[in-house]
Amino acid sequence: MKKILISLAAAIFALTAGAQEKRMAVVETSTCYMRLQPDYESALETQELMGTIVEIVSEDGYWREIVSPQPYKAWTTEKTLVEMTPEQIKEYEETPKYIFTAQHGHVYTTPTNSNPDIICDLVGGDVMRVAPKVKGSPSPSGKHGRWVEVMLPSGRRGWVLKENVRLLGERTDIRMGDTAEGLVSAEKMEAVIRAAYALQGVPYLWGGMSSNGVDCSGLVRICFLMNDIMLPRNASQQIKCGKEIEVPRKDTEGVTEAQVKESYDAEKARTAIRNLGRGDLIFFGNTETGRITHVGIYLGGGEFIHASHLVRVNSLIPGSENYYENAHRLIRACRLW
Repeated sequence: MKKILISLAAAIFALTAGAQEKRMAVVETSTCYMRLQPDYESALETQELMGTIVEIVSEDGYWREIVSPQPYKAWTTEKTLVEMTPEQIKEYEETPKYIFTAQHGHVYTTPTNSNPDIICDLVGGDVMRVAPKVKGSPSPSGKHGRWVEVMLPSGRRGWVLKENVRLLGERTDIRMGDTAEGLVSAEKMEAVIRAAYALQGVPYLWGGMSSNGVDCSGLVRICFLMNDIMLPRNASQQIKCGKEIEVPRKDTEGVTEAQVKESYDAEKARTAIRNLGRGDLIFFGNTETGRITHVGIYLGGGEFIHASHLVRVNSLIPGSENYYENAHRLIRACRLW
């Protein structure tokens, strides 16, 4: 019995020590590239944006293995992060912040249009602290004409055009298993769709989740994130959020995918989409196994927006001018609004 108690005490101590030693950091650069291995030639797994809090779980030279809120575990370099103590993280979390709402931009050294020096670049969704008032600033109030003063995770101060930022609101975290309607308001859903339209033409990038390049689920996640809604990262995770909407597909039963594609016509397409509403997430995959491989946002009228080669609007109806060549692979849908 004594040995059991000692072992239990040791286990509790180890867990407590591990919790106390947890290393936290905040993304400092506009885009944090997270790779499968600690090597620049390694595959891009995903991205995180400036202001995101991550956990450092291991290191290899100047590489840091991090766990992001997506959730995702992968490698990035130390220069993209600012490591903070638990107290600093708490202070960071409680500080008011701006979110960058334009697709691209910069943080400048001074609030002027006369060729100011650039501190860093920005992409849509980046988060920066509202710079606290300080003596000696070009504007102690933190505002100067068309400009607002911001503070990067490292503490460096700079200026951003106020038309390109808004105060960050409280974020709604939608997790796998949150399978109800009304998780997102209809108004927010329209804002998500507008964010997707704004990314039209952005090239496809495997693992991408920014206006520099997106993959299909990265497009969905960044458009929701821009509107203070956090979704899981991958399509296979996103399908587990919200209320599932039936996609009637009798033509997939007992036949090969090639046969499904060959027999897919406008009538079958209209049957498949009859239950869909504007803003639904629609999922494509293997019609034989049900494995999810692609996601888009339904717009209504048989059209949807997605990242395939580039961010574009396509139709699910055969014969349409902008018909999507893989529309026959539509197998599932979910509704968050």
